[in-house]
Amino acid sequence: MSESLTRQLKITKQAVRGKGVVVAQNCRAAEVGAAVLRKGGNAIDAAVATGLAIGALEPWMSGIGGVGFMTVWSAKEGRAYTVDYGPVSAKKLDPALYKIVGPGPANPFAWPDILEQRNEVGYHSIAVPGMVAGLAKALERFGTMAWKDVLAPGVELARRGMELDWYMQVMIANGAQHLAKFPASKAAYLCDDGRVPAHDWAHTKRYLKLGNLGETMQRLAEGGPRDFYEGGLARDIVADLAACGSAISLDDLASYEARVVEPLSFEHNGATINVAGGLTAGPTLRRAIELAGAGTRGNGAPDAAFFASFAQAMHTAYDERLKTLGDKPTNTCTTHFCAADSEGNMVALTQTLMSLFGSAVMLPRTGITMNNGMLWFDPEPDRPNSIAPGKKPLCNICPVVVSKNGKAWFCIGASGGRRIVPAVAQLALMQIDRGMDVETAFHQPRIDVSGVGPIRVNRDLPHAVKQAIAAHLPTVEVDNPISPLGFANPSCIVRNPATGELTGMNEVMSPWAGGAAQ
Repeated sequence: MSESLTRQLKITKQAVRGKGVVVAQNCRAAEVGAAVLRKGGNAIDAAVATGLAIGALEPWMSGIGGVGFMTVWSAKEGRAYTVDYGPVSAKKLDPALYKIVGPGPANPFAWPDILEQRNEVGYHSIAVPGMVAGLAKALERFGTMAWKDVLAPGVELARRGMELDWYMQVMIANGAQHLAKFPASKAAYLCDDGRVPAHDWAHTKRYLKLGNLGETMQRLAEGGPRDFYEGGLARDIVADLAACGSAISLDDLASYEARVVEPLSFEHNGATINVAGGLTAGPTLRRAIELAGAGTRGNGAPDAAFFASFAQAMHTAYDERLKTLGDKPTNTCTTHFCAADSEGNMVALTQTLMSLFGSAVMLPRTGITMNNGMLWFDPEPDRPNSIAPGKKPLCNICPVVVSKNGKAWFCIGASGGRRIVPAVAQLALMQIDRGMDVETAFHQPRIDVSGVGPIRVNRDLPHAVKQAIAAHLPTVEVDNPISPLGFANPSCIVRNPATGELTGMNEVMSPWAGGAAQ
């Protein structure tokens, strides 16, 4: 198909509407959450069920071996909170293991080249996983259902295995080189000869067994979340980790604690933006919106002035981030989803394994695919984000709930590493500053300003927009293909303040992303 013909195709996606809505990068995961709403659960119950199930549907993105953050709006309390279950390095980690052997860039972070890619692939790349603790903390603090009940859909999906389709084949092919290095990973995701599994000529439905993950999820349901950190499940996890050199110990798991903390909240044009703060991308989001000021305001679709103002603000905000915080933006394999209910609760939740299939390690005893959170650390010593024992790194996660007049208005977030903040900021400002409805906003071409390289401009934007940005900053025109996505992968739910109806929307170009309603 020629490039000119490709550009003539217009892909659209319909929003999902209802009194309760879940939107996710995997439409089947969204259905899990919506089913919980139909059974009487609230938005937090739905989000936790979705988060625990999605690892069996897109295990290259997230899973119980991963980490994350969520921003929760509690309708009962009329305020927002953040649940922090981010990564932390092992207490007995030896930074000397991560010896610099070349100038780099050897990975998407532009870090120096590390001996044997120890910060990126394999057992030394794994950080203490927080996802189980974080989802359990959110359920205990804000949910209404029992742990075993919200885990039930995840158990069923993990026992069934992952359904093979074209997108899964693409993801496995992209990760095959590293998956083949670890026996349990290779057995789960690849054929005996190392090939990517494929359909037969009749396209017979096929499921891949994810090692012992189904049995592990059942143990987690019966033993409760602390079994992952202190019980028999913890001992199995640490036994596999220790056998291959990881510094993560039983003490690291037992002492891990997810936290409910204050969000970073700030005002903009009559709305309050509540986002995860601290070592996330929340401070960069606030700085960009602060710098944009009134430059993004107007009526209807964003014009050249909107994009020029936003590009300059985002460029400055990222420049400050890289110089002062030590972060290096990248693309990662993360997932984001949102949930909202008829009571007024909202959840924006971002969780990740970090890179594609994380560390590429599936633990043999449990079938858990582990994160490679050590890649978030700067391997250069004596910097704010340098590798060290018992330390949390910077990350690009940015889950947002926007409130207005004391009630939750919309929740939004994205996956896409360095592209998350620009996407979330643009889509939020299109609604706050331009009055756009969410469905229209998601069909609007965007730009990407990630602090490294020229501004990436969707070639479908008007010529006047491209000229306005180029007058201030270097630009390059890019497409937004289906795979890999040219921009971030956002999800959003908006509440109509007059009717209470919820409208959910996902990235138009993401083939698996979708929503489900109560």
